[in-house]
Amino acid sequence: MPHTYKYARPALTVDCVVFGLDKDDLKVLLIQRDLEPFAGRWALPGGFVNVGEAVNVAARRELEEETGVGRVFLEQLYTFGAPDRDPREHVVSVAYYALVKLSDHRVQAATDARHAAWFSMDDIPKLAFDHPKILKTAHERLRSKVRYQPIGFELLPPRFPLRALQHLYEVILKRELDKRNFRKKILSMGVLEELDEIETDVAHRAARLYRFEKRKYNRLVKEGFNFEI
Repeated sequence: MPHTYKYARPALTVDCVVFGLDKDDLKVLLIQRDLEPFAGRWALPGGFVNVGEAVNVAARRELEEETGVGRVFLEQLYTFGAPDRDPREHVVSVAYYALVKLSDHRVQAATDARHAAWFSMDDIPKLAFDHPKILKTAHERLRSKVRYQPIGFELLPPRFPLRALQHLYEVILKRELDKRNFRKKILSMGVLEELDEIETDVAHRAARLYRFEKRKYNRLVKEGFNFEI
């Protein structure tokens, strides 16, 4: 006979903050709610966790059901549990976040979402629930994490100029970086291999190409590093 609890308990949901890198812009994936509360309002993809379902599985399921985006590595961000964050009842949400290459994912709204779309971080509409707080927390985590772990490096092509790597950091941090200091710092980490190749079919002066040394790169992913720039 299964055990039952005497006292009422909060409901459990998941929310997904998926950032997309689009050339000179950092964007976030949002859905337009089709159900109350906040019908018609934009929100983060997410929903209720089913009984017997792991929280991380629920996050991936809700993301794919509402936006069509799958095969995304989601990292747990934070738990949001203010009693008044949902007007229906006390709902605790476990939030996840990810950084993806926007061009690799075609979004398509489904289930209880009217629309799904990418929004620039500089042009976020009014969001439902406490999603502005969740989005802000995720953005701060992303900008902090690039300083101690090579998050987002996989968004670059196999061979790239150092200019492209610096640009990746500038988009995430939303500020220009000193070219000389950046190159000195990144090369001192020993994760890049200089190739005997240069860019082709470019209007500007062709630059030397590099690639990541996978073993050293994977070690940094596990161990982390200090990349103050």
